Amino acid sequence: MSGTELARAYWSDVVRPVLDRKLPDLPRAAARLGSGSDVLGLDDDTSRDHDWGLRLTLLVPADRVRETDDVLAAALPASYQGFPTAFPVTWDPTVRHRVEVAAPVEFVRSRTGLDVGGDLAVTDWLSLTGQAVLEVTAGPVFEDGPGELTALRERLAWYPHDVWLHVLAAEWTRVGQELPFVGRTGQRGDDLGSRLLAARLVTGLMRLGFLLERRWPPYPKWAGTLFGRLPVASSAGGPLAEALAAGTWQERDAALRAVCEALHARQRSVGLPALDGPVCEGFYDRPFTGLRDVVGVLRAAVADPEVRALPHRGGVEQWVDDVGTLTDAGARDRLTRASRG
Repeated sequence: MSGTELARAYWSDVVRPVLDRKLPDLPRAAARLGSGSDVLGLDDDTSRDHDWGLRLTLLVPADRVRETDDVLAAALPASYQGFPTAFPVTWDPTVRHRVEVAAPVEFVRSRTGLDVGGDLAVTDWLSLTGQAVLEVTAGPVFEDGPGELTALRERLAWYPHDVWLHVLAAEWTRVGQELPFVGRTGQRGDDLGSRLLAARLVTGLMRLGFLLERRWPPYPKWAGTLFGRLPVASSAGGPLAEALAAGTWQERDAALRAVCEALHARQRSVGLPALDGPVCEGFYDRPFTGLRDVVGVLRAAVADPEVRALPHRGGVEQWVDDVGTLTDAGARDRLTRASRG
């Protein structure tokens, strides 16, 4: 049984009957959201050694959070299907039930740092990480009587169009900055440096694939798994693997060129601004791959003057890779605002 299957059964068999009996008038939404591989549908037997078990998200009006939590603490059984209802987790050693009770807007704020019920500014969108959004939008919803959770999830479905173009342009910019160096380092005999650059580029190109498919990227542990499920993976996945496994810089360069062309073709096929012809070209007179001005094509299509004025960096997770920073919504917001100058 997967974690989300267990959560659904726990809700239906235990938690919902308690609420129906004790708090019959309570407006509520129930889901399995937040952290955990099971929220992404990717848990297995290995996942069960920590933070896995009878976990639910229960969203209620703000003035009824404490009451609801107290009722559950008093009424839940000690176990269900052989699993304890109260247990510690890595961020809280207290042995207590793991039905997370919160108000809808506050729950979303705890993951994204944003008041998604209000208007979101450009800076707000750029402060998001894919994982933060997925902790709100990826897991199954079992009940949403008021409809507020559904509305909040829909609000976070994807970037506004011009912001989408901006983050795409930013990722192509990053690719173009380092793509020729894979060959240059290899030509100078620095095979390790060439491999390092190829790995960095593979990370960015995979992120570009998620962006093209309008899919929020997860944190790195699951990026490869979920990338493999994207439509573009059928054309880009093979050369991505070849770029990492290549024994020579020439093979590495050729594989990365193939990835870029596959992604650019996908960009064109989904109706986004794209170049006529290939996206790659030679890098000056050198035998290395460079990019044509796909960035300029994307930026030229941005209509919003605020987005047009942004620096090239894109979203915060495109230029910050420190885990502690990316999991701190306040730090992400401060960095995003500071990056605008």
